Amino acid sequence: MGTIRLTAAQALVRFLAAQATEVDGERLPLFAGCWAIFGHGNVSGMGEALHGARDSFPTFRAHNEQGMAHAAIAFAKASRRRRMMACTTSIGPGATNMVTACALAHVNRLPVLFIPGDVFASRRPDPVLQQVESFADGTVTASDCFRPVSRYFDRITRPEQIMPALERAMAVLTDPAECGPVTLSFCQDVQAEACDYPEAFFAPRLRRIRRPAPDAGELEAAAEALRRARRPVVVSGGGVLYAGAEDLLGGFAQRHGLPVVETQAGKSALPDDHPHCMGAVGVTGTGASNALVAEADLILAVGTRLADFTTGSAALIGGTPADIVMLNAAGFDAGKFGALPLVADALVGLEALDAALGQHRAPAAWTDRMAQEKAAWAGTAAGFTAPTDAALPSDAQVIGAVQRAGRPSDVVVCAAGGLPGELHKLWKTGNALGYHVEYGYSCMGYEIAGGLGVKMALPDREVVVMVGDGSYLMMNSEIATSVMLGLKLTIVLLDNGGYGCINRLQAACGGAPFNNMLADSRHVALPAIDFVAHARSLGAEARKVSGVAELEDALAEARPRAVTQLILVDTDAGPSTGAGGHWWDVAVPEVSVRRDVDAARERREAQLRFQRFAN
Repeated sequence: MGTIRLTAAQALVRFLAAQATEVDGERLPLFAGCWAIFGHGNVSGMGEALHGARDSFPTFRAHNEQGMAHAAIAFAKASRRRRMMACTTSIGPGATNMVTACALAHVNRLPVLFIPGDVFASRRPDPVLQQVESFADGTVTASDCFRPVSRYFDRITRPEQIMPALERAMAVLTDPAECGPVTLSFCQDVQAEACDYPEAFFAPRLRRIRRPAPDAGELEAAAEALRRARRPVVVSGGGVLYAGAEDLLGGFAQRHGLPVVETQAGKSALPDDHPHCMGAVGVTGTGASNALVAEADLILAVGTRLADFTTGSAALIGGTPADIVMLNAAGFDAGKFGALPLVADALVGLEALDAALGQHRAPAAWTDRMAQEKAAWAGTAAGFTAPTDAALPSDAQVIGAVQRAGRPSDVVVCAAGGLPGELHKLWKTGNALGYHVEYGYSCMGYEIAGGLGVKMALPDREVVVMVGDGSYLMMNSEIATSVMLGLKLTIVLLDNGGYGCINRLQAACGGAPFNNMLADSRHVALPAIDFVAHARSLGAEARKVSGVAELEDALAEARPRAVTQLILVDTDAGPSTGAGGHWWDVAVPEVSVRRDVDAARERREAQLRFQRFAN
């Protein structure tokens, strides 16, 4: 067997470049490239290796380590987990800046390869610049922060170790059940050390994403539960989109008379005008979805982990007497809520269920109820998104303007704050993957960097990022990256003067306005933030509009532009969509001098009895 002498970093890059995947019959590189911000811990080893492979394995420069990791994660999500990216940083703050993004990928079950630099394995120059020293454990480094938020973690302390480490990394990154972030913490001296590697290690390899089929016994139990049900509901999760099962889900629902409700990750699996699409479910759900789920006697949850916003803090789903069938590629998720597990790929599992059910349909009265609820919600939602002459429109009214100015092929991107809730219940999805909202980790600062990753994955689609002023101020640097890479985004920036969403939650919990809105925070003077000038300073074209009519005009003008656009609109921090939605469990103090807090505590205790573990 032949060998080739390479540094450990050169070998790692060559291996990654040799991995391939298949998308719609086309063979593509599994890794679309590597995001890199260099420092002393990776510029010499990884930097030299990436430079040598720059024509076949692109390297992208970002302005913030967390931002570039968010872009990589968004790319993987918009690629249905069929393709992914790597991220490399120096040791110390460069590495730990990515920990938040790693946690985001972990929560959302999304593949990304983190390659932070690490200390010298030899320990000869210890302590090196940025080295974290533990008084009690000489093996601890800053990169250990990645351990609890990685699906697989390894520290490379010898050049030979990259071979088993990379094989294990690929197994995790491409597994539908284990899928999530992998961290290979790469000691900086080892990056530069040479080794004779087997040539076979670098042979091109096609990594097919497996589609596990259901167990026969689990399938029959699930089918029998559906046949018994008189009021069944399907919950569509992100796994539907990752499996490419959206068309099958739509046909399955129609053939068997089933209403489909959507999680944040599962939204856009069905278009809004699909007759069986009831829209969002849970805390930020539509009136149609939540009414049907509240009466359901069976929940078929497909490709979802059933987080608290979906289940209404286990008081809407899980707190009712309904049976639950969990169709999921991960056994960990399929076993939640005492459900009947159906461990399988979403597409293969739905195909098997479809065949097992044959001509069975839910009762006609249930299907009729579905249509009535959908029509009633459509009328309700239209009132919140209708055009307005208000000087300070609500988030919902801005969403209506963006929707009217858009096309079915557009992709809306958002993350934390009040906007995801409003988008979840009000946004009318068009094409699949057209709704990209990170709400598993609800990470402020994801929006613009995430939009960049979406645009890399879906370059022919218009990407509209909706972001509040609070989240924008946390992370906006990848505007400059989008300009540098020629990847145009349209950013709609809603300025309500602070953290309006949490201010509303604070009030709902009986608290006084405090430390959320700029005006309610400790200050000598309120900052006069010029968001338009700021965006222009990063290379974008920017303007401020007054009201939703001018916003619609600005969006139409922004569409044909080649460079990233920012459109600023002032909004009212007070209102949110009052219709739809479900209770969310937020801890309220048992003792307070404020009567409003006592009242909020009483309201919470009244709802707790509906949770699944209530006495």
